[in-house]
Amino acid sequence: MFQHHGHTRTLSHNLRAASLLSFVAGIVNVAGFLAVQRLTTNVTGHFAYFAEEIFALDLWRAFIYFLYIFFFFLGSFISNFLIELLQNWRFKNAFMFPVILESLILVIATLSGTFLMTNYPDLLAFLLLFSMGLQNSLVTKISNSTVRTTHLTGLFTDLGIELSQLIFYREKNQKEKLLSSIRLRFTIISCFFIGCITSGIFYSKIGLFVLFLASGTLLIGLLLDQYLSKLD
Repeated sequence: MFQHHGHTRTLSHNLRAASLLSFVAGIVNVAGFLAVQRLTTNVTGHFAYFAEEIFALDLWRAFIYFLYIFFFFLGSFISNFLIELLQNWRFKNAFMFPVILESLILVIATLSGTFLMTNYPDLLAFLLLFSMGLQNSLVTKISNSTVRTTHLTGLFTDLGIELSQLIFYREKNQKEKLLSSIRLRFTIISCFFIGCITSGIFYSKIGLFVLFLASGTLLIGLLLDQYLSKLD
């Protein structure tokens, strides 16, 4: 799931990573929105708000929206930087470190959540956006740009294209490739949705502590990956 990449990576590895990480992203998506009323798993909407504040000449709010975008970008940069650095050092499990860092940030966001929600809600959004940048960069790199888990716009576009191609592509190899890709898209969408529902239910009970579930899921995924890698 996190140790196989390049020619050794299979659909099974991508399905494991997709289900785990999209579930986590779903949790963060809803928890972040309920906590600070901000989108915390993607930056598309923030560009619109950034432009709106620029035209309204509210430069401070425009700067805050710019920082939302920047922290997602920074998470992506740091994730790949760590992987490249550790791979240059011949470190075997380089892909584990962005996951560990993401889990740590989610724990920090949870423990400081009440204080940040009251006093610095934008800082909480920065932390969550940074963690999602880490995750999106990691899974994009490890899956050779096949999997993305923090937002669904591109997934629904790809799914629509591939479902329409099923009507026209008749060869067995083409159909098998399409069906594998469609299965992957449905897995990501379904697990993201399950994460959103789970987050909404638990947030009403325990608030931002629901992020402990996301952090724990990542750590369990790492342990499971270590175990499964010994069986491959």
